[in-house]
Amino acid sequence: MADLSTLDLNLLRVFDAVARERHVTRAAQRLNLSQPAVSNALARLRVALKDELFLRRPGGVEATELALSLTQPVAEVLDRLRDALASHAPFDPASSDRVFPIGLSEYAEAVLAPPLMARLAKEAPGCLVSISHADRIGALDMLEADQVQLVIGMLAEPPALYTRLRLLPEAFLLLMRPGHPLAEGEIDLPRFTAFPHLLHSPNGSRDGALDAPLREAGFPRRLGAVVAHLSAVPGILKRTDMVMSLSARLAHQLAEAHGLVVRPCPVAVPHTRLSLIFPRRFEADQGHAWLRRLLLSVAREATSLEQCESLKGLGIPAPAEDD
Repeated sequence: MADLSTLDLNLLRVFDAVARERHVTRAAQRLNLSQPAVSNALARLRVALKDELFLRRPGGVEATELALSLTQPVAEVLDRLRDALASHAPFDPASSDRVFPIGLSEYAEAVLAPPLMARLAKEAPGCLVSISHADRIGALDMLEADQVQLVIGMLAEPPALYTRLRLLPEAFLLLMRPGHPLAEGEIDLPRFTAFPHLLHSPNGSRDGALDAPLREAGFPRRLGAVVAHLSAVPGILKRTDMVMSLSARLAHQLAEAHGLVVRPCPVAVPHTRLSLIFPRRFEADQGHAWLRRLLLSVAREATSLEQCESLKGLGIPAPAEDD
């Protein structure tokens, strides 16, 4: 039986990092240690536990049976320790240099990142928010792998280990080039569906928020193109007769930046909401709680102040917070 007196916290942290990364160099980078330091810690663990733990394989390492059996218990112990320390650690955003790794969908990043960075520059100039791309397919995997501390996107209800906060809803508007036939006059469903539509879909799906309502109304639309990135949208709309339905906030951003035209959407679309999801173990973390409050504030401002005024200008009722 292994002598627990020979194990210290740093050895457990190294074990956890290698178990997660399945690669010694990446584990060292995760821990901000040198590769020799990680290799030395693994050697000490092998002696203490009388097991190889991780076997070298092409492209990384493979965990032994003992290492596999220890992976979850070690991770849980470290998580509980982090929670206990974080719940008592004060957080002063003005003096902190904390790094917050978060995952955002492309839409969430386009809408929330600019005002978030502006607030950070004023309230927490030493903190860094590091944004990774997250979508509905891989968001929970990123949280599980501890790559990010929270994710925001159009996400389903998560398992019980996570907390989900629903952000404010947004209405839909149409986006098109100046001089487009739909840029003037009434837009009814026959006119609306007579033109090809552009769909933004990072995962390649060809079914958007408008498709079900249009099919039910008897006017299915024809897709002209599906794009994975929003950066392609303005150039396509300017050069074609395609139209695009988009959240009101983002539609106005693109219209203002690229000289596009915004029009009301002729079909009723259920309001969509971004979801903020994070592991419950961060609930007591004062720094994480501060970031969550900041993101909720930014989302509220982005979807209620400027957007609501612009919606009124188009004669469209703004979505209520409790929709």
